[in-house]
Amino acid sequence: MSAENRQKEIAVMGGGIIGISSAVHLLRRGLAVTLITEAERVSGASGRSLSWLNSAADRTLEYHALRMAGIDRYRTLYAQNEASHAWLRFDGGLFWGDEQAKPATLARHAYECAHGYASQLTGRATVNAVDEQVARGAVSETALYNPGEGWVSLPHLADYLLGEFHRLGGKLIEHAGKSAVITDSAGKTAGVKMANGETLSANVVLVACGPQTPDVVAPLGVTIPNGSPLSMLVITEPVEKSVKIVMNTPRVALRPNPGNTLALDHDWYEAAITLDDNGHYAIDETVVNELVAEAANVLAGEPPLKAASWKMGLKPVPGDGEPVLGELQSVPGCFVAFTHSGATLALIVGELLASEIASGERHPLLATFRPERFSA
Repeated sequence: MSAENRQKEIAVMGGGIIGISSAVHLLRRGLAVTLITEAERVSGASGRSLSWLNSAADRTLEYHALRMAGIDRYRTLYAQNEASHAWLRFDGGLFWGDEQAKPATLARHAYECAHGYASQLTGRATVNAVDEQVARGAVSETALYNPGEGWVSLPHLADYLLGEFHRLGGKLIEHAGKSAVITDSAGKTAGVKMANGETLSANVVLVACGPQTPDVVAPLGVTIPNGSPLSMLVITEPVEKSVKIVMNTPRVALRPNPGNTLALDHDWYEAAITLDDNGHYAIDETVVNELVAEAANVLAGEPPLKAASWKMGLKPVPGDGEPVLGELQSVPGCFVAFTHSGATLALIVGELLASEIASGERHPLLATFRPERFSA
């Protein structure tokens, strides 16, 4: 480690999976790291993510390459740590639209194949060769099976990474409230000011605050468009039999979850989520039960499902849909990580940002995702 790196004090704002991953990768490089969370760790979007590991459908080549690198890092983790197999799986993904969506499904299949993405046509007649627990009658005539896809339970991954974080000497400050990046008289990053007024000196700050990231950097004169929608994740009570694959269907998306439970989400109920005067999100339980019923409909035998818990909040999505990653040109020493697909990208983004912070060199995989694209 260089003398310059020994002198670097790094603060990571955000206790979600990208913040935790970045902190661990920085510690692996021998840097001093303090991780600051607003509330409990993984209490935001990472605690209510379907966390489907994929690079399916239509996206830019640069975004596809980054996501595939992200999946590669998960496969490495899976191969090296057998204990992860309880919360990290690669049993494939199944997608279908309604019966009128056949042309779009075929176009999606052609696009995926053109990029070398594993994509196989299936449908009502053959779907049980993919997974016997899928209800054939619920599946469209034409569906897609992506055998290389998987899922991860982000709270379990966070616990795994935090174990290494503490072993490597990372410092954790939880329940710091809403914190702010502070700068010196020259406009360079100087540290973090927490809600109680205390300050932490740092010459590098990584802002990985999920959907709040644009609000955190706005006082620095930086504008990042925010397209984050409301979302909800439902966890069911344990089920006797479950699908192995991730399913993305017209009315429900679901995946297996540790403890023989299922994780469910979709977007059709977004307008039903409300925000009270105390900043708490709520939804009528009948909507939750309707989502659970949709899940039962796509499972063989329509097993009795019951919601055990559900969480709501904003899902991180930049205004143009593309990741926002790297150092702010106008605020030297301040880095941002704001992206959809936080689960798929968590390990690779943490690795690449740690590399940039430690070396001072920009990584080519992040070239099109720089925050300055919004000010150009």
